Amino acid sequence: MLTSLIRRFDALLAIPDSPASLAGWRRFLLEFWMFGIKEARACLFAGLFFCALFASHKLKGLGIPRYDLLLIIAIAIQAWMLHAKLETWDEFKAILVFHMIGIALEIYKTRMGSWAYPEFAYTKVYGVPLYAGFMHAAVASYIIQAWRLLDLRIERHPPYWMAGAVAVLIYANFFMHHFIGDYRWYLIALACGLYARTEVVFRPYDREQRMPLLLGFILIGFFIWVAENISTFFGAWRYPNQIGAWALVHVGKWSSWSLLAMMTFIIVVELKHIKARIQLAP
Repeated sequence: MLTSLIRRFDALLAIPDSPASLAGWRRFLLEFWMFGIKEARACLFAGLFFCALFASHKLKGLGIPRYDLLLIIAIAIQAWMLHAKLETWDEFKAILVFHMIGIALEIYKTRMGSWAYPEFAYTKVYGVPLYAGFMHAAVASYIIQAWRLLDLRIERHPPYWMAGAVAVLIYANFFMHHFIGDYRWYLIALACGLYARTEVVFRPYDREQRMPLLLGFILIGFFIWVAENISTFFGAWRYPNQIGAWALVHVGKWSSWSLLAMMTFIIVVELKHIKARIQLAP
């Protein structure tokens, strides 16, 4: 049933070109509406998973620890998307890589006391429930789905080795800032220089639109920060200042999530085999 609904939804996105006379505010509203619809569709995995997260409080009567139940649901969603061909095996490989990267980061961060998963679960590894990797993988899933639905292409992308080096430095900083200091803002300055001329071209309806790729990273980081506040409110994990009572996640996390979005984007570019659609800067 859900597959049928998604298929019908996708059919609505494949509407014919608009009349040439459509312009002005009507054109803007149409493009904006279609952009919002396709963005929502790209968040399919993340949306279903967060619905499960919110509903998990009501499912405790099943006798399965909450974190274990979330893992089962996440695997079921992923399997369904593959079976329904809403995601290809190549895309799944990219998501799986990011799942493993996320788990490694989660294990390290919990052991350093950055945050904690206080509830019991059978599927915990070094204090981290395995469902946590799917929260990181949801970012990769969004980027992959948006790439297809919005017909994305990148113009004036920096050399791949430079982008890869930045991704490695971002990931390393998540680990090493506990010992040698947080170089996040230096990395942000480096990324701004690297992607200053890079634009993402996308097609919400029948005409190409464009925006700076850096703005895309900032927006993704913001929405992850919002989702993080909702998730901690529902007890998906806890920061030290949220143990006694819930508090808003520090706005500084926004910058961290924007860097995470950039790192995810680079991984997707490398593993999704879409380099042929990217125009390198001269």
